[in-house]
Amino acid sequence: MIPENKLRAENINTYAIGFQEIDRSKFMDVGGKGANLGELSKIAGIQVPGGFCVSTEAYKKITENNQELNTLLDKLTHLKTEDRQNISEISAKIRMSIENMSIAEDITAEITGYLAKFHKNDAFAVRSSATAEDLPTASFAGQQDTYLNIIGKNAILKHISKCWASLFTDRAVIYRIQNSFDHRKVQLSVVVQQMVFPQAAGILFTADPVTSNRKVLSIDASFGLGEAMVSGLVNADLYKVCNGNIIDKKISAKKLAIYALKDGGTKEQEIESGQQNKQTLTDEQILQLEHIGRKIEEHFGRPQDIEWCLAENLFYIVQSRPITTLYPVPEANDEENHVYVSVGHQQMMTDAMKPLGLSFFLLTTAAHMRTAGGRLFVDVTQMLASPAGRNTLINVLGKSDPIIKDALTTIIERGDFIKLLEDEKQESGPAKNTKSVPHRDFQALKDYNPTIVSDLIRSSQTWIESLKQNIQLKSGSDLFDFILEDIQQLKKTSADSESFGVVMTGMNASSWINEKMNEWLGEKNAADMLAQSVPNNITSEMGLELLDVADVIRPYPAVIKYLQQAKYDNFLDRLIQFDGGQEIRGAIDTYLNKYGMRCAGEIDITKTRWSEKPAILVPLILSNIRNFEPNAGKQKFERGRQEALNKEQELLDRLKQLPDGEQKARDTKRMIDLIRNFAGYREYPKYGIISRYFVYKQALLKEAEHLVKANIIHEKEDIYYLTFEDLREVVSTHKLDYQIISKRKEEYKLYEKLTPPRVITSDGEIITGRYKRENLPAGAIIGLPVSSGVIEGRGRVIVNMEDANLEEGDILVTSFTDPSWTPLFVSIKGLVTEVGGLMTHGAVIAREYGLPAVVGVENATKLIKDGQRIRVNGTDGYIEIL
Repeated sequence: MIPENKLRAENINTYAIGFQEIDRSKFMDVGGKGANLGELSKIAGIQVPGGFCVSTEAYKKITENNQELNTLLDKLTHLKTEDRQNISEISAKIRMSIENMSIAEDITAEITGYLAKFHKNDAFAVRSSATAEDLPTASFAGQQDTYLNIIGKNAILKHISKCWASLFTDRAVIYRIQNSFDHRKVQLSVVVQQMVFPQAAGILFTADPVTSNRKVLSIDASFGLGEAMVSGLVNADLYKVCNGNIIDKKISAKKLAIYALKDGGTKEQEIESGQQNKQTLTDEQILQLEHIGRKIEEHFGRPQDIEWCLAENLFYIVQSRPITTLYPVPEANDEENHVYVSVGHQQMMTDAMKPLGLSFFLLTTAAHMRTAGGRLFVDVTQMLASPAGRNTLINVLGKSDPIIKDALTTIIERGDFIKLLEDEKQESGPAKNTKSVPHRDFQALKDYNPTIVSDLIRSSQTWIESLKQNIQLKSGSDLFDFILEDIQQLKKTSADSESFGVVMTGMNASSWINEKMNEWLGEKNAADMLAQSVPNNITSEMGLELLDVADVIRPYPAVIKYLQQAKYDNFLDRLIQFDGGQEIRGAIDTYLNKYGMRCAGEIDITKTRWSEKPAILVPLILSNIRNFEPNAGKQKFERGRQEALNKEQELLDRLKQLPDGEQKARDTKRMIDLIRNFAGYREYPKYGIISRYFVYKQALLKEAEHLVKANIIHEKEDIYYLTFEDLREVVSTHKLDYQIISKRKEEYKLYEKLTPPRVITSDGEIITGRYKRENLPAGAIIGLPVSSGVIEGRGRVIVNMEDANLEEGDILVTSFTDPSWTPLFVSIKGLVTEVGGLMTHGAVIAREYGLPAVVGVENATKLIKDGQRIRVNGTDGYIEIL
C-alpha cells in the first residue's frame, strides 16, 4: 500500500491529477468525491490510500463534440420523472454511446503515466465523482457506479469509460430531474484509488443519523469489503459513541462478507458460524475510529458521512462527504445546553422564511428566539430550569400540541440535560409531577362588558388607517425609523392586558366547559358546538364574505366564463367591459380592501398577498359559485348559530336534572356567554399584525424600486434576501455586495427542502414526541382532536391552496392551514392537518364552522392518498381509511 502523501506528481497534469494536488478549489475538475479525497489526504494522521482523479476535462473532451450523444441529451432534457420508459431507453443508448467512445491518446498517456508509480499488479477501486455529488445541499450518493479490485491498465481504462457512462443510469437521471440539475452541466471525474483489502469496513456518521444528535457518533461495521453492507447483503454491527464513551452496541449476525479476488473482481463468502456473532471492531478500535471521525469533521467544519476500512489493524479512509439531511442547530452564544421549540408549529407555517421575513418576525416579538434552517425557534431553556416554568410550559404547550408536551417531558425526565436552578430543587419534587392533570388558571375568567370587543377592533382599525396615511410621507432612513417606532407600539398593543385578557377569557371558558361537561354529563368537547358562528371572528367572516362575492358574480355567465380563463394578475382591469363588470369589480375590490393583506404563510412578510396577486382567489370564487346556492354565507352562519343555541339549551336542561343542578346551570350559562362574546376575538390580534405588515411591505417595495433603478439590485424581490438592518444599510449607502443575495437564495433553496422539528436541542438532537392513546380501531391514524364530530367523505390531499379544486363535502387533508385557507373551509365537511394544536387558526375556524377536525397528524399527506374515502373522528382524534 502506497500512502497518498508519498505520491507526488512531477508535473501538473490536465487529465490525471494526484490527490496531493487536489483541494476544495478543484471541485469542478474532480467532482465532490475527488475534492474530498484531496482534502482528506492533507489531514495529518489520516491514512488515505494513494490514487488520482481522471478530471472532468477528460470527460468533456470525449463527449462534447459527439453528435449522437448531443442528440440523445436533447431528448432527455425534455423528459419528466414520470416518463420512466423513455428515460430508461434513452439513458441506455447514452451509456452505450459513451462506453463505445475511444479514449484520446493524450488522456491515456497521462493515466498510464500515473499508473506507472504503482506496481503493475496493484489493484484499484474505480469510482465515479460527479460535480453534482457530495454537495452541502445534495448528496447524490450512490447515483453513479463504483468498480472494485480492478487490475491492469486496459481494465482500468475500460472501467473509467463505464464510470463515465454511469452518469446516465436511470436512477442518476431521475435524481437529477427531481433536483433540477441540468444533465449537460453535470460533469464526471473518475477516482482511481489503490485497493485496500480489509478485514472489516463500514460507515461512520459524526452525527447520529436517526436523532441528529451532533455529540453522538454512529458506526456501522461488518467483515470484508463495505459493499456487502451498502448493498444490503448483511446486517452490520451498530455502535454509538459519545465523548469517548461507547453508549450503545448492537451486534448483528453477519452470515456473508464480500472479499477481493487475487486476479481481480470480488466474491461473496460465507462467514464461519463461530465468527458470525462476533463483534466486528474491538472497543479500542471503536474509540480510535471516533477520534478519526472527529478529526475529519473538524477539518471540513460540519458533520460527515465517512467510509472506512480496517486492514492490518490500520484504519484507512476512502471517502468523506457532508451529511445533507441534518436540520441546522439554532446558534447559542455559550456552551450550555439549550432546548428550542418550533414557532412554525404554533403559527401554522412550517415553510422556510426568507431573511426579511425572519427579521420582521423577530422585530415584532418579545420572545427569546433563534433562527435555524429558515425557521424560528423559541429558546425555552430558562423556563425548563425552574419548576414553575416547567409546569407552565408543559401545560400551555400541552393544551396546544401534545406532541411538543411529550417531547419536553422526555427531556425533563432525563434529568441531566437541563438542570434545575439550585435554590428551586427542594420545592420541585420529581419531574414526573409535570405529567399530572394540567392546572387551568380559571381565575383569568373575567366578566368584561361584551362591548369591549368592538372597542378593541375599532381602536385597531383607527390605528391602521393612521399608519397608512403617515407612512406615505416617509422614505429612506426616515422610513426605517418610522417602521421601528410603529413596531414598538405594535408590541405594546400585542401585550395589552385587556386584549390578552379577552382572548384568554374565551379560551379558558372553553376549557371550563369541556372539563365540567365531561365530568358532570360525560360529554366530550362540548365547547366545540357552542363556539359555532360566534360574532366578531374576522377569519371566519372572511370565508363567508367570499361566498357573498360569488353571489354578485353568479348572475353573469360571461364573467364566469372569463374568470375560468383568468390567469393574469391584471384580469380585474378587464372586468368592466362585461355586463355587471363594474359591480363585480367593486365587490372584489371591497373584499381585497378588507382581506387583501392575507396569504398562505402570512407571518412571512415576503409572501405574496392576495392584493398583489388577486388571481389566487379566482378558483375559490368559482368553486363557491359551483357548489353553493345564493345567500349561502348568511345561511351557513345562521345555521351554526342556531345549532350553538340548541346545544346551549340542551346542556342547561340536562344540568338542571343533576344534584345542585340550578347552580351548575347558572355557572355553565355564564361560561357559554363568555365563549359567545369573546371567542371570536381570538383571531383579531393577528389580523391587526398582518394588516400592518402589508403597509410596511408596500412602503419597502417602493424603496426597492429606487434600488432597481439605481442598478443596486436586479429585481424588487431581491430585498427579501436582506434582513431589515441590511436593507436599511443598503437604502442609506446605496452599496451592496450582490454575492450576499446570491448566497442567501441558494441557502433558501436548501432550507425549503428541510422538514423542521417541533423540538430540537443544542446538540442537534431532534426529540420526537408521541400521542399516547388506547382502544383505537386497528389501523387508525392518530392525531389531536380539535373539533368534535365524526364525518366520512373523500379525502382531498392539497399542499398549495392555489391548487385546491374542492367539491362540497370533501375532507381537506393538508400540511397546515393558516387564516388564508379559511375560504376553503366553507366547501369542506372535515379537516386533517399535519401541524396544529387546540388553539391554532385551523382548529378555531373548524369549530366555528362545525367541521370535525383532527390536527397534528404526522405524515398525513403521505399516509392518506388523494381521493381515498376516509372517516375523521374529531371527538377522539383519529382517522380511518375506508
